[in-house]
Amino acid sequence: MYVDGIWLKDSDGRTRILRGANLGGSTKFPYTPDGATYRSEGFFDSRSVSFIGRPFPLTEADEHFRRLRAWGMTFLRFLVTWEAIEHAGPGVYDTEYLDYVVAVIKKAADYGIEVFIDPHQDVWSRWTGGDGAPGWTLEAVGIDLSKLHEVGAAISHQTHGDPFPRMIWPSNYGKFGAATMFTLFFAGNDFAPATKIDGIPVQDYLQNHYIESIKQVALRLKDLPNVVGYDSLNEPVAQWIGQKDISTISENAMMLSGVTLTPLQAMAAAGGHTIEAAVYEMGFNGPQVVTQTQVNPDGVRLWRDGFPDLWQENGLWTDEGGEIEVTHSDHFATTHGHPADFVHDYLKPFITRFAEGIRSVDPDAILFVEGVPGGRGEWGADNPPQTVHAGHWYDVITLVMKHFSPDFTMDFFTNQPVNGAENVAGAFIKQLGGLKHESLGMGGVPTLVGEFGIPFDLDDKQAYRDGDFSQHTQALDMYYDAMDANLLSCTIWNYTADNTNEHGDLWNDEDLSIFSRDQQNDPNNIHSGGRGLEGIVRPYAQRTAGEPLRMSFDRDTRTFEFEYRHDPAVSAPTEIFVPGYQYPRGGVVEVSDGTYTFDHETQILTYRHTSDRPTHTLKVTPRPS
Repeated sequence: MYVDGIWLKDSDGRTRILRGANLGGSTKFPYTPDGATYRSEGFFDSRSVSFIGRPFPLTEADEHFRRLRAWGMTFLRFLVTWEAIEHAGPGVYDTEYLDYVVAVIKKAADYGIEVFIDPHQDVWSRWTGGDGAPGWTLEAVGIDLSKLHEVGAAISHQTHGDPFPRMIWPSNYGKFGAATMFTLFFAGNDFAPATKIDGIPVQDYLQNHYIESIKQVALRLKDLPNVVGYDSLNEPVAQWIGQKDISTISENAMMLSGVTLTPLQAMAAAGGHTIEAAVYEMGFNGPQVVTQTQVNPDGVRLWRDGFPDLWQENGLWTDEGGEIEVTHSDHFATTHGHPADFVHDYLKPFITRFAEGIRSVDPDAILFVEGVPGGRGEWGADNPPQTVHAGHWYDVITLVMKHFSPDFTMDFFTNQPVNGAENVAGAFIKQLGGLKHESLGMGGVPTLVGEFGIPFDLDDKQAYRDGDFSQHTQALDMYYDAMDANLLSCTIWNYTADNTNEHGDLWNDEDLSIFSRDQQNDPNNIHSGGRGLEGIVRPYAQRTAGEPLRMSFDRDTRTFEFEYRHDPAVSAPTEIFVPGYQYPRGGVVEVSDGTYTFDHETQILTYRHTSDRPTHTLKVTPRPS
């Protein structure tokens, strides 16, 4: 596979539209011991863990890949984490885990499934409320993992306990733990020059270890033909980079929810001060302050013995005499004489380094890149070659409120309300078209929507009580309609092999898996256990002998239509995935010209056009009973 303008193409020149899933949601935490976030046992033993068994035990691989193949999900965003590779300490790689990853991906190839590797993270690490980086990265800069919660530097499921507030985890982007680590990772050389690890500037140290760890994966996978490329970093964020005044709420906070501190307050709380802080609550009208609370009432100091207060050491604030005083309120605002620009000054140079590292091992690897969530910042066209834009999109109001209405949503880009079913459907199409437009601004590269999806625990898990997943199906159908309207490739979030109705994807009370054992009534039925399948399992053009022009599927009538302009240089046929799930009695096929065949086992409609017309159409409808 290779990049050709705005399309991904096979070596024979056919245009690819890729459909698949993120595999999987529980890859974010260890398999041994069970690191599901509702469990607190052993949480602070960060080095004695194993991720072998994520996304599933090797003995289950055939079942899951067979199911994904049956659903037409032949392109997977395969999650790994930095922690899974290098958890035992700097430069100590888990070679048995790497062996396991190779075995799983080889098994995927047996089912004709391709993957790209996603080095996943959310809010830096498990100890800062998410996943990704090893615990030693925080310890190396002096942070005591066991005190993050006490000083308000993170809210984690493990230390907060149940019930865990709905979608509270993104608030960690604005808290001290994740904000400090991301600022050090991307811009430590400029904003924390006094901070070094083993004599190496902190930014260089962290980036070197991250890139080297993912290179260990690439070294193992470089000869596997079904490994297409690598994502650089999941949902990169600026954190305090560009903050004009550390005495005000973080400008790059992803979500104001729960206890919220300014960067200066967060630094002071980490330094052992008790802080009076605002508590926000997220509603349909946005975040509102609902009360005040004390943070760090016991005056605990976050820093490990023998380590200085990192931000005091770098001259941002002081508490001499017990009084908190900011010394450089605009410390993060400028860099090298100009306003700090996260994308151009820090993110893109990191991505360039990452691409160089991976391609030193696998020169043909495609680079999948993500901008800042929410589209903050102009990207520009100066990208490494063979780059794909892999941004994310969610119906945010449904994701956050866990309630879906086909008549109401919030616009992903403008944060304005949208009313009426027709307008909501149009908004989804427009928003995803916006991602495609961003790709044009990146120099005209292909677009793959790396994440989208829906919580299946809508309305306090009503579907698990009455078995009615019609709301989820309707939402997913609208999402895929919008993908089709924009001719987009996409990987849905997510497929979690060990999802349960009680604990969802086993991470921070999220529950977006399109499969669950708790919905699996018939183990002999490959579709049993699937959620919202009528909206997900649908026809699409996998390989096109030219340029796709139009694609649509009407779920009510189960009518699929596709139009394309053929490329005279391509001799291979067009291939359409036509799932038996939607066409249990087979389909009636109409074509504008040429001939076709259909393989029921592979569910592939193979179409050969004639050369006497430039464009060609196909239509599939259900065969009458």
